[in-house]
Amino acid sequence: MKVHKLEKTNVMRLLDAAGIAYRVQEYEVDEQDLSGIHVAEAIGQDVDMVFKTLVLKGEKTGFLVCCIPVAEELDLKKVAKAAGDKKVEMLPMKELLATTGYIRGGCSPVGMKKKFPTYLDETAQLFEEIAVSAGIRGAQIIVNPEDLKTYIEAEYADLTQTL
Repeated sequence: MKVHKLEKTNVMRLLDAAGIAYRVQEYEVDEQDLSGIHVAEAIGQDVDMVFKTLVLKGEKTGFLVCCIPVAEELDLKKVAKAAGDKKVEMLPMKELLATTGYIRGGCSPVGMKKKFPTYLDETAQLFEEIAVSAGIRGAQIIVNPEDLKTYIEAEYADLTQTL
């Protein structure tokens, strides 16, 4: 049986260079289900501590990044308020790779092509560690949220819809 060894992604190299502790959790990619809930189940983690990375564009502020728990929905009004903008909208999927360097299902808040204002959902503070994409489909990095927040220069904010 051949053992697959995951090559280090740019995300991992950047965290290594910054001296930030993390661990990698690989999972089998299901092309039919790229949802974050599937990822959380595949890596055996609580959906509340697995975060998806979403890219938006503000009317005045330009591109911005939000990381929220995978089972939650973004509240655009809350994001606009956090960003100090009147209106924000999701970046069209076809623009994701050119803007960030990442594809859907592999978008990480670490190591995008450019530095964008980044907001981490305030619930991240409830956990010792959270999971975010390692920059490719099939791998997540598990990292302390404070270490991640400091490294990517993010702000905590209330970003999700209240049902």
